[in-house]
Amino acid sequence: MIFRELVLFGMAGVVGFLIDTGVLYLLKGTLGIYGARVPSFFAAVFVTWWLNRCLAFGRRRSGIAIWREFLHYLGLMLGGGVVNYVVYSLLVASVETVHQFPILGVAAGSVAGMAVNYLSSRYVLFRNVH
Repeated sequence: MIFRELVLFGMAGVVGFLIDTGVLYLLKGTLGIYGARVPSFFAAVFVTWWLNRCLAFGRRRSGIAIWREFLHYLGLMLGGGVVNYVVYSLLVASVETVHQFPILGVAAGSVAGMAVNYLSSRYVLFRNVH
């Protein structure tokens, strides 16, 4: 059960990574390499919430209204998002290759934040089994 959840959570994370990176690259010319991470993060959170609630934690339910569930998920993902953004920012600022190819920073940040996000999703939001 946990292995299946981890695999599906990871798959949702890959889709979230693609959304995060796509939005970042779309907006970095307008908002800058740091500012574009804000909307890219929120877009990825929405997509991963939907995928995780349907797939990874499909048998688990939060027991709250769907809009409240999303807001709760968003709040929890901010913990992993902080880890993600700190790693991203440090790498972009200190490694020229990452500054030139920010996808590398997005990837490193995503991996760093994934453990926080999985644990908070599984043990806080989607802890009920129905």
